[in-house]
This record gives sequence, C-alpha cells and structure tokens, in this order.
Amino acid sequence: MGDKPYDVEERLIEFAAQVTIEFKFPLKNYASKYYAEQLIRSSGSSALNYGEFAGASTIKDRANKLRIAFKEMKECHNNLRIQQRAKLLKEKQVDLIDESLQLCKILSTIIKNLK
Repeated sequence: MGDKPYDVEERLIEFAAQVTIEFKFPLKNYASKYYAEQLIRSSGSSALNYGEFAGASTIKDRANKLRIAFKEMKECHNNLRIQQRAKLLKEKQVDLIDESLQLCKILSTIIKNLK
C-alpha cells in the first residue's frame, strides 16, 4: 500500500478496495471464508460510514457515524490479527494489519478532536 494519501476518506476507500482484491480468490476452508467475508463487510462499512460522517448535518450524527467507522476498522484490525495467528494470511495481506492500525489511530484522533 506504498504511497499513503493524507485524505482519510481516500485511505479508507483504498483499504476496502485492497481487502476486496486480496480476499476475492476461492477460499479453501470454513475459517478462511468466514473471516474474509466479515473483513470485506467491515472494511466497506468503515469507508461508507466515514463518507456519511463527512456529510452529516448534526454533531451528534457526525459523532455517531465516526464511531461506527472506528468500530468497523477496529474489527478489521482484530480480524486480520486473528487470521495472521491462524496462518490464514498470504504474505502481502499482512501489510493490511499495519494500515488498519494506522486508520484506527487516525479515526480515534478525529473522534477525540470532534468536540
């Protein structure tokens, strides 16, 4: 995931796209399929909720959308860590762990500064 744009929404979209690309192959077993499908859902949800955060009209709605985006990205991070420990990840997919952690930190900082 080389060059990292500073636009948070773009990074979330790129993360979701990379997850989709990396996990679209035929999966070999129940665990691989289960975690891959959940990862695709949560990565997309994080990007989509961040997009809604940017367009929300009230502070309460903005905070709620941002918290959902953070929760979903935290789920991505933990999902990838589980897959890594279960030896379900290919070498290139391990890079997604670092990006999900960075995105969690960014979203957490935005939440803290929202008030």
